[in-house]
Amino acid sequence: MMASPWLDVLDDTIRACAAHERQDLVDRLRVRRAQLVEPRVRVLVFGEPSQGKSQLVNGLLNAPVCAVGDDLTTTAPVVIRHASEPVATLVTGGDDEARAIEGPGHRPVPIESAAARANADETVVRAEVGLPRELLAKGLTLIDTPPVGAPTARHTRNALAALQQADAALLVSDATKELSSSELDLLTRVCALCPTVVVVLTKIDMVPGWRRVAERNQAHLARGGLPVTVLPVSASLRLAAARAGDTALNEESGFGALVQYLHRDLIGHADLLRRRSVAALTRLTADQLTAPLRERLAAAKETDTDELTARWRAAGRKLEELQRESQRWQTLLSDEVADLVADLDFDLRDRTRRILREVDEYFEVADPAKDWDEFAEWMYENLRAVAETNSNWLLDRFEWIARKIARQVAPRGSGSLRERWLESTQLDDHVGELRRPAIERFGVGQKLFVGMRGSYSGLLMFGLATTLAGMSLINPISIGAGAAFGAKSVFEERGNRLKRRQSAARTAAHRYVDDFFLIYGKESKDTVRMIHRDLRDRCTAVAQELRVEITESAKRIKEVIDTETAQRTARVRELSKSIDELTSLRRRAQSLTAAGTVRGLTA
Repeated sequence: MMASPWLDVLDDTIRACAAHERQDLVDRLRVRRAQLVEPRVRVLVFGEPSQGKSQLVNGLLNAPVCAVGDDLTTTAPVVIRHASEPVATLVTGGDDEARAIEGPGHRPVPIESAAARANADETVVRAEVGLPRELLAKGLTLIDTPPVGAPTARHTRNALAALQQADAALLVSDATKELSSSELDLLTRVCALCPTVVVVLTKIDMVPGWRRVAERNQAHLARGGLPVTVLPVSASLRLAAARAGDTALNEESGFGALVQYLHRDLIGHADLLRRRSVAALTRLTADQLTAPLRERLAAAKETDTDELTARWRAAGRKLEELQRESQRWQTLLSDEVADLVADLDFDLRDRTRRILREVDEYFEVADPAKDWDEFAEWMYENLRAVAETNSNWLLDRFEWIARKIARQVAPRGSGSLRERWLESTQLDDHVGELRRPAIERFGVGQKLFVGMRGSYSGLLMFGLATTLAGMSLINPISIGAGAAFGAKSVFEERGNRLKRRQSAARTAAHRYVDDFFLIYGKESKDTVRMIHRDLRDRCTAVAQELRVEITESAKRIKEVIDTETAQRTARVRELSKSIDELTSLRRRAQSLTAAGTVRGLTA
């Protein structure tokens, strides 16, 4: 047996959803497909609160299937099917099962209390009722839904979700007022999901001017582009006619036209309903799939290579700029190094001169014979500090020069050079051993000789003077004078020897500092030249690396431009093909509605 055309369209729609990786749509369409192949017509009864939905269902079935009352509101759908014996079941499960109107967890209850118990128990997702009614015998299934209210309300979501699985829908609105803007908006949304819709105007027995309300409702529908039929009914008259067996009263209730619509226009055209449902479902699905494809196609067409071309040209300009900057930074480096050499030489000379001034001041009072070891240690530490300070300044200055040059050569930076350059400065080699100067010893014998020489002069001078007074050459006065002169000679000789030692120490210290200045100055200049060459070579290498990198980048950009142009062309072709396929699928779905009409159907 050949499959129906609408089934082929639906299967192709499912495959299209799978091809575009929309598993959510695939699952939803498969559920709907399973329902459409069943020999049933699902009619959904929906509307805003207190419009008489449940009473309408009870009137159609002439049975208290749905709970009614001013203080009662349907919270769980009630699904009524044909059965040989009255039966009612409460179905429990999650929200997904409530939307699917399918699922396990059945619990039998009396028919009269099924709806009331379903409304009272939050775990119940729907009530299923089976009745032996002729209205249901040919496959009609009625679904009484919770009232539609706020868009975010759970009842509203459940009712709209059930619409996607309905073959037809009855919007219930009472005759006490015209269709509200919210009801018209709701109808627009419903017609996109379920194209077969009829407005049932209830409670006409309570409104004498219900015909005027019906006419205005029909006008509102026409202005909104909704060719939906309005059927006026009164459930109260229907139930009263059933109790009294009054045929005329039943005809006055309007339910005869409604039942005829259900039997003749719906059940009698089940295949047309399925074609219309599949057409609406396919159109909606195709639009959902096409919208992102059109956005991607527009984005692909708008995408150009202007930015990449600009980057490619900028790379060429950057290469030219690097050539000009190369000569510039080399000149700058030479000037900075020359300034550094002059500053280092001045700093070294200034620091060593300060040390020599301290040496001169120190040996004005200090005795090298006693303090030389302490002085030698002080001199060594000071010269070492001078070398360290000068070396650190050299390295810090080169760090600053390196960063300055790097901003021109490579703005991204060339890293720290300090650790590498420290290996070239060995401070211990610049501060040698300070040799002790030759110090003349002033021993006991020398002191005795100098004292005797001085005492002789004093003894002779005062001895001759006292002889004039008639005293002998050697007398107490001449002896005392000789002793005084001898002591004075020893003291003076000691001072003279100290000055000679201090002079020798200063001379040794000056020579030592001069040697240090000569050796360290030479090594410092050698270090500057070495670092200068190293920095120049490294900057040259970085500049060369940048040139290579920019050249390679420009080459890659050009390749990307060519590749993206080809890919964009292929992407546009692929997206256009997918859109054309979905458009063709939509036209096939539209052709399903070309033949046959059903009252209350919107195409």
